[in-house]
Amino acid sequence: MTANRSDSTAGRSDSDDHGSDDGAPAEDDAVPVWLVERTYGDDELNLIILVYATEDGRRYHRRERALTSFTGPARDTKAGLLVSPDALGSVDDPTTRERYAEEASRMARQHDPGDSV
Repeated sequence: MTANRSDSTAGRSDSDDHGSDDGAPAEDDAVPVWLVERTYGDDELNLIILVYATEDGRRYHRRERALTSFTGPARDTKAGLLVSPDALGSVDDPTTRERYAEEASRMARQHDPGDSV
């Protein structure tokens, strides 16, 4: 993956919904992404890393959340998000790209974007 602004959520709200963050993309500029990976951070305690990707697997969006932020309905993890194009990174590894495409397509078939997963 190519590092870019999507590797950091600093200065962003982490509301995990469709464009309700302050500074959210305009509806016609937004790119739909789907949850493809949820991992526990190895180097920092109590950190969950959420990776969302486009259905073709070529672009990704990463969010980091404290494990303690997963309590309560206001902190649900959504199946899909709409994000600004400048909040997306490139997936350069062909194997990762294929895996992300398969998982994003599966999530899109099985869930509405606002579903909690």
